[in-house]
Amino acid sequence: MRVRRSLIDLDDLTAEELAGVFDRTADFEQTPPGPLLAGKACVNMFFEESTRTFTSFNLAELRLGADVVNLAPKSLSLATKGETLEDTALTLGALGICVVVVRHHEPGFPQRVALAFDGHVVNAGDGVHAHPTQALLDIYTLIEEFGELENRTIAIVGDILHSRVAHSTVRGLARLGASVVLVGPEAFLPASYAGDRISVERDFDAVVPNVDAIILLRIQRERFVEAPISDREYVDRFRLDHRRLALARKEAIVMHPGPYNRGVELDDSVLEFAGWRYARQVQHGVAVRMAVLDLLVNPR
Repeated sequence: MRVRRSLIDLDDLTAEELAGVFDRTADFEQTPPGPLLAGKACVNMFFEESTRTFTSFNLAELRLGADVVNLAPKSLSLATKGETLEDTALTLGALGICVVVVRHHEPGFPQRVALAFDGHVVNAGDGVHAHPTQALLDIYTLIEEFGELENRTIAIVGDILHSRVAHSTVRGLARLGASVVLVGPEAFLPASYAGDRISVERDFDAVVPNVDAIILLRIQRERFVEAPISDREYVDRFRLDHRRLALARKEAIVMHPGPYNRGVELDDSVLEFAGWRYARQVQHGVAVRMAVLDLLVNPR
C-alpha cells in the first residue's frame, strides 16, 4: 500500500507546494542544486515514445546525483512474462528503488503503480488523463512572462478532449486565478468542459485579440481511429497563422507543449513570432522536474 508522496496530477500538490515547486525551479535555474538525490535510485518506465519528457527527467535525475535506470517495456517481466503490476512494484521496492517515473497509454496506470509501490511515483503522462510536470513547466513559463496569473486570460486551442497536458494545465491555471478559454471543434471539445473560470468557444478569430497567451495543441491522432474533422476544416478554423497573429495583442505569447505539427495547428509565421515561447518551455523542463523530485524525496 502506498505510503510515500507521489505526483499523479496537480491535485496532489497543495497551494503552498505548487508555489514551492515554482520557487525551487527558479532557484535551480540560477544555481545548480547539487546532489540532492545522492544515493537514491530512480527508474524511468516509458511505455510510450517520448523525447522532451524522457530526456528532461533523465537530466533532472542525473543533475540531482541520483542513480538512474531506464527500463524499456520489452525488458519488463510485466510486459513479456505475465508478471502483475503489483509484483513489478514489489520487485522495484525490494531493489531499493526510490522513485518511479512512468508514462503509459492507460489512464490511471501511474496511480495503480503508486498504490502498489513503496516509494514515490511521478506521472509522466497517462493516456488522455494527465501530464502534471508538463503542465507545471507550461504554467511556470506563463508566470515567468506575466508574474501573477490572476486576471490573466489564457486560451488553449485544439484537441483538448484527448490532451492530457490540457487537462492538467486547465486545473493548474484555474487554481492560480487565471481565466481559461478553451477553443476547438465540438468533436475535440465538448461543451461540458465549461466551468468556473473556464469557457468554451468555437470562434478562434474572436478569441485571439482578447487573450494574454495562446497554448496550441496538436491533434492526438494516435488516440482515435478515424478523424472526426478533416485537416482542411481544422486548418481553416483553428490554425494559428500570419492572419490570426495580426489580431493578437502586442504583448501576447504563444506556447505549445510539443511536438508541434507545422501546417496543421500552426504555420511557420508562428515560429518567427516574437512571442513564440516553445524553446523557453523546453528549457524549463529539467529544472521543473528537479523541483518535483526534490519536493517528493526531500520534503521541507
